[in-house]
Order: sequence, then structure tokens, then C-alpha cells
Amino acid sequence: MEITEKFRNMSKDKKMMTAVTILGIAGLLLIMISSLVPEKKKTDESESKVVEETVCAEDYRIETEKRLESFLCSIDGAGDVKVYLTVGSDERYIYATEGRRSKSEDKTEEERKYVMIGGGSDKSALIETVETPAITGAVIACSGFDSPTVQEQIYRAVSAALGIPTGKIYVTKLKQ
Repeated sequence: MEITEKFRNMSKDKKMMTAVTILGIAGLLLIMISSLVPEKKKTDESESKVVEETVCAEDYRIETEKRLESFLCSIDGAGDVKVYLTVGSDERYIYATEGRRSKSEDKTEEERKYVMIGGGSDKSALIETVETPAITGAVIACSGFDSPTVQEQIYRAVSAALGIPTGKIYVTKLKQ
């Protein structure tokens, strides 16, 4: 009951009501102004994503070289092996799309849009798959190069492991 009495006394005081009204209006104005001020864009994140993609492609190449070297060393007669791979492109992102198709008597119309996730200024396209970098060629140096059987085994093994034709593989003798 005490609070209601104080509130009634406050509402009778014109100076107090004016102050409360002014403070309320000031609060609303601050809220409105804050919605008009543009948000700071995060350019650092987008720059770091580009660097990460490039590093990922380089890491992929190096890791694949190591794994292939390790595998080729296990071929009978190959001896010491060094591998150098060429990569044609960085990782590639495939984005999810949605669309609709309409047919009429003489034409077909198709509309496709990217599926977006997030809200406000944090919207981004939904990544459906990430394709690994494409390996376009390989150079193999091995100490067992003198044997035609070893050469053939290396050509076939590299072609099968990387999925590239033997024409994009070069095998040579490793310098002792």
C-alpha cells in the first residue's frame, strides 16, 4: 500500500511527471538512433577465410604427396621415392540452391536461388559440399627407375591413386 500511495503522490507532482516523460522519450530516441547506425562489417573474417582456403589447398597437396611417397616406397624395387604434385585449383564450395520450374505451352522458365542461413547482416549461403583441390599432374623420382617393371607399377599406382591419366605422370631416376 505504501508504494501505491507514493505513486499517487508522484503523479500529482507535475515536475516529477515531466521528468519521467522526458526520460521515457529520451530512451525511445536512443533506441531509434541505435537501429539507424550501421553495424560494423567484419572484413577481417572474410580476409581470413580466403587465406584459410589457400592454406587448405597447399596442406592438401603436401599431405597427399607424403601419403603417396609412403605408399610408393612399399612397391618392391622402387627404393627411395620423392613425389611432387601439381594442383589445378583451390578447394571449391558447392552451395545449396532451391528453385522452381514453370512450364507453359511453348517455353519453360526456371528460377534458382541460393539457400541462405543466419539473420540480419550475418546471412551466408549454405554450403552443400566442399570439393577437394584437383590434382593435375605428378612427378615421381625413384631410385628403382632402371627396372621397366618398377616404372610400370609406379605409373599404374599413381594413376589409380590420384585418378589422373598416365600422360600426366612423369617418372624419373632419383639422384643418388
